[in-house]
Amino acid sequence: MVTLIFALGIGAQVFAKRVQVPSVLFLIIIGVALGPLGVGLITVDTFGDGLSTIVGLSVAIIVFDGAFQLRRKKLARTKNTVIGLSTIGAAGMLIGTALTVRFFLDTSWGIAFVIGALLIATGPTVITPILDVVRVREHVQTAMEAEGIINDVTAAVLAIVLFEFLVLESNIMGIPGGLLLRLAVGISIGMGIAIAVRSLLGWLKMPANDAPQIARFVVLAGALLSYGLSEGVLPETGVAAAAACGFVLGNSGLKHEESIDSFARDLTLIVLSFVFISLAALVDFDALVDLGIAGLAVVVSVTLLIRPIAVFLSTRDPQFSRNEVYFLSVVGPRGIIPASVATLFAIELQAAGQFAEAQTLVGTIFLLIFVTVVLQAGLARQIAEWLDVIPMPTILIGGGRVGRALATRLENRGENVVVVDTNPPVVEQLQADGFHAIEGDGTDVSVLKDARIENAKIVVAVTGDDNTNLLISQLAKTKFNIASVFARVNDPDNVDAFDALDVRAIDASLATAWSIDNEIERPAISHWMNELGDGHDVQEVTVTADDLVGQSIRELNAEIPDGCIVAVIGRNGETHVPTADEVIQSGDRITFLGQSESVNKAVRRFHPHE
Repeated sequence: MVTLIFALGIGAQVFAKRVQVPSVLFLIIIGVALGPLGVGLITVDTFGDGLSTIVGLSVAIIVFDGAFQLRRKKLARTKNTVIGLSTIGAAGMLIGTALTVRFFLDTSWGIAFVIGALLIATGPTVITPILDVVRVREHVQTAMEAEGIINDVTAAVLAIVLFEFLVLESNIMGIPGGLLLRLAVGISIGMGIAIAVRSLLGWLKMPANDAPQIARFVVLAGALLSYGLSEGVLPETGVAAAAACGFVLGNSGLKHEESIDSFARDLTLIVLSFVFISLAALVDFDALVDLGIAGLAVVVSVTLLIRPIAVFLSTRDPQFSRNEVYFLSVVGPRGIIPASVATLFAIELQAAGQFAEAQTLVGTIFLLIFVTVVLQAGLARQIAEWLDVIPMPTILIGGGRVGRALATRLENRGENVVVVDTNPPVVEQLQADGFHAIEGDGTDVSVLKDARIENAKIVVAVTGDDNTNLLISQLAKTKFNIASVFARVNDPDNVDAFDALDVRAIDASLATAWSIDNEIERPAISHWMNELGDGHDVQEVTVTADDLVGQSIRELNAEIPDGCIVAVIGRNGETHVPTADEVIQSGDRITFLGQSESVNKAVRRFHPHE
């Protein structure tokens, strides 16, 4: 049975990649088909008492991997939203859900608040598969990932404390004390294990060929040890420990980090398949049916009222467009943490003779999980396309040194970059480094369509062959009507051919000369420009905000965040440095220069839909 689950789960992952739908949808369908509602191959007795341990270790791996992906620099750029979602948003979900459950299901306040605590969580088990197929802007992705990790930990620990204090009436420390104690123990142990793992990897003298493999195994051992040790010290603290361990190691600059990251992601997909299929198979559908109309009312209220209100109160950062806030509000499926913890609670309640409370708890949680996974995760791409939150792709043909360097700079600015290259090892390395890379010939129409060229805003041909770049440019301009096409030109004599197609030709020899001249005459600004994306940025936008037209630069200073200036204005084909009294006109091209966060805020103010 275990081998069957793994085989079907891996098959579902492959199929999900093919059809570009989050895998959790197919995993739940498989689980239901294998359970009592389907062919009945999986029952409560299939795994015996070992299921809770397997689920616990699997959750530890999943949470560790999610936390390992979080980077402090990215979090810093969206810190206000991340803090809001993990405080105001979490509190809003807790209280709003508890009141809704109490009103519609007429259950005890204890069970209502436990359900509210569990439904704070979204989690990497459902967010990661969504982000694998829906490429949103970096700040939206970071907010979703951070909310999933932080609120998963909060939900798990808070639910345990509320369950003990309000339902079992056995937690003498009370809610604040129990919550803080568990978080402190878990985070301390997780950080301690992470520091030990980091020190061990630095101390070990590993053969060069074996070093990546040893690093992967040591890090995996640290993830599992942090969970197990923390659970041994104080039950229900392992998730916090695994998250803390993953975050610290992910931001420690480990050697072979890319290999570790790839290994952790593959392992996560495997255990994710097992856990989702197993828990979906064990769902008591009678409990869901017994909730009736009241249960559906809870689902509608939580997903269409409470969640949106919590997100809108939390997301005050101007770099989030209105549609991106809508997307965060609508796409927030629930994952493994509420499912696994609710299952354990139900077992305790049934042992205590509280069968009605157990049914209400499990039924409500799994009903929310099924509905949000099927509708929100399953339709995530369609929702994103409808709300227009998937940035139009910038397609780079050529993944060599020039293409890779350009892709890095564009992605640092939050662009949705797709790299196309004919060399399989180059594509594999790009994918391993986190780029969206496709293997194929950039002069092949079908390959360009796979890269979504029909929706592209920019196409850049950067191969080392001018003839190839010219053919790519011609296809982009004439067949796909791409307005902005750029091309690398290696032979200056070929520039005229590109100009004839209205393609912006970048003469490699002249570009090199300009770079050397900048190094000689203006090294400070040259170095600053070369490090764009590392805390600072330059962006140009067209003014579309009507309330800004007719105001002077002096008047607009109040609208421009600290750490950002208007460098130049483009108007009627000419560019100039503005004076303080110059008046902004509709259609002006404004170039902002300064700190990344300030520049992003200014862009949102001048061009709300950029």
